[in-house]
Amino acid sequence: MKIKLMTAVRAPVAALLVISLVVGLQACAQVKPWERGDLARSEMAWDPDPLASTLDAHIYFAKEASSGGSAAEGGGCGCN
Repeated sequence: MKIKLMTAVRAPVAALLVISLVVGLQACAQVKPWERGDLARSEMAWDPDPLASTLDAHIYFAKEASSGGSAAEGGGCGCN
């Protein structure tokens, strides 16, 4: 009885795993050399302007009187 139950449970789980794998692999695509220029634009970057983002983070943590989640140190006064 236990063997039939385990087989009945494994089949749908295995089918779901295979379907998930097939769907996940369809999202993978090779980028052609002539398409790489579109992906290399500054608008496509996670952080298009790192200097401005660093400055904004410093101002935010100084005003919030807290720091965390980044490498910033210091108190709420804005002085390091």
